[in-house]
Amino acid sequence: MLTREDFTPERIDNLIAEARKHGPYEALTHEERENNRQQFLNSSEIPSEGLWVFGYGSLLWNPAFNFVSSEPAKLYGYRRHFCLHMNIGRGSPEKPGIMLALDTGGSCEGQAFLIDPKEIESETQILWMREMLSGAYLPHWGKIKLQGKTVSGLTFVVNRKHSRYLPHLTVDETLIRLAQGEGYLGTSREYLENTIEHLDEINVRDGYLHELRDQLLAEYPKGER
Repeated sequence: MLTREDFTPERIDNLIAEARKHGPYEALTHEERENNRQQFLNSSEIPSEGLWVFGYGSLLWNPAFNFVSSEPAKLYGYRRHFCLHMNIGRGSPEKPGIMLALDTGGSCEGQAFLIDPKEIESETQILWMREMLSGAYLPHWGKIKLQGKTVSGLTFVVNRKHSRYLPHLTVDETLIRLAQGEGYLGTSREYLENTIEHLDEINVRDGYLHELRDQLLAEYPKGER
């Protein structure tokens, strides 16, 4: 599990240095990341109630940032897609994995988290160090449907120009990466299972994820890779 203490400039530097021991690893500098954060937050007026953040994957069970409330939500214009190569975290150079991202088209159900106005500065710093390590994601103001209202909120969508973006993986190739992917945070299989488990808790069924899990269990039973 990640904690907010994992997201400091020093730890980010160590993580990138470790990744680069195994080959090239594309990463943003601290200055690039901070400039991106400030430009994004200044690009739209934030409501007086605070900043809504849409979570669709690991943020569901391990947000690692402070929030005052959360509720089921729906994001328009994007869908979950296993399309990001992982060679750190839940993958490694020896056992590359796969990670979810929000890709264009459709809609996505997940959880929205409200950050208190007084904590937007500190908590978005954590979010940018978490989500904007390599630039494989892009911050995006999304249309988020909550219970009884629709708001504009922060989410991170896939950067289709990034070297880690894998848009054309077959189902079989995706399953192989889910079965084999393993790194210091755990496995890609656990990531899929945790996402489904926490979507189930908020009564959200994602057919794409459930079908992948069923095929994974059939073709790669636990313990077999």
